[in-house]
Amino acid sequence: MSFAGKFEDSLVVEQLHKLSVSFLVDDLEIRRGGVAPNMCFGLAALGLRPVLVGSAGEDFSDYRSWLERHGVDCDSVRISESKHTARFVCTTDSTMAQFASFYPGAMSEARLIELAPIVSRVGEPAYVLIGADDPDGMLRHTEECRQRGYPFIADPSQQLAFGEGGLIRELIDGAAILFSNEYESHMIEQKTGWSADEVLAKVGLQVTTLGADGVRIKRAREEDIVVPAAKDVAAVEPTGVGDAFRAGYLAATAWGVGLERAAQVGCVLAAYVVETVGTQEYHFTGSDFVARLEASYGAEAAAEVRPFVG
Repeated sequence: MSFAGKFEDSLVVEQLHKLSVSFLVDDLEIRRGGVAPNMCFGLAALGLRPVLVGSAGEDFSDYRSWLERHGVDCDSVRISESKHTARFVCTTDSTMAQFASFYPGAMSEARLIELAPIVSRVGEPAYVLIGADDPDGMLRHTEECRQRGYPFIADPSQQLAFGEGGLIRELIDGAAILFSNEYESHMIEQKTGWSADEVLAKVGLQVTTLGADGVRIKRAREEDIVVPAAKDVAAVEPTGVGDAFRAGYLAATAWGVGLERAAQVGCVLAAYVVETVGTQEYHFTGSDFVARLEASYGAEAAAEVRPFVG
């Protein structure tokens, strides 16, 4: 929601302990989101059939239909009998100040989901990406991946701010890939007490997004790979950009291309999202995507990716 005035004009500092204010907003936009659906949408846009795992409410039906129409397997989404789907509600004023609330709702029941029955239905996973979710659910899924030998990706993102060092260490140790942005990578080191080298020793690969500077891929005892962001990006809104990068990177990994190429595909998909308001409002044709990849990274990159999306 957008408020045309300034919140500060309605606040009396001496009376904040009795705060009770109401704002007449100009508009209401309801948009689809969530880190897991965002990633699944991106993977499906690049031709894969991702499996969405999580807990939602009975109000998920319309969103489910949208995702299924766009190629996402939603058969393993758990539906709560008593709680609504998690949602983020935000009002922004003319100065970009915000009042916001996050309702976890059915997300808190993710801890009740077992992965083995899902694997029995869809087959062995290439990866289980464990993104920001109910912390107990994230821990349960990580432990099950270790026990059953499922390759897993650690992507704690928003939960880093709230998680203690012990939880974060458990979520990261043994991951095939660790995703984060640069700020989060420093938070991981601070909260776990591990140095950058120690973090890298715990995972197979560390992929760190650098905003407008692109992405860095680190491997133990090997030279870093740094890929610049896609060219000619007209940035509009950053929400969901990291999710899109992950989707592009993992789609390219599934195609069997190299690490540098995977990062380039991720950066191009991220460019589509940052140029759009909303995390799942973008669209493109295969030829559009390949042309944009070529414009940013050259003919060789385009030729390698074209068979998968062109």
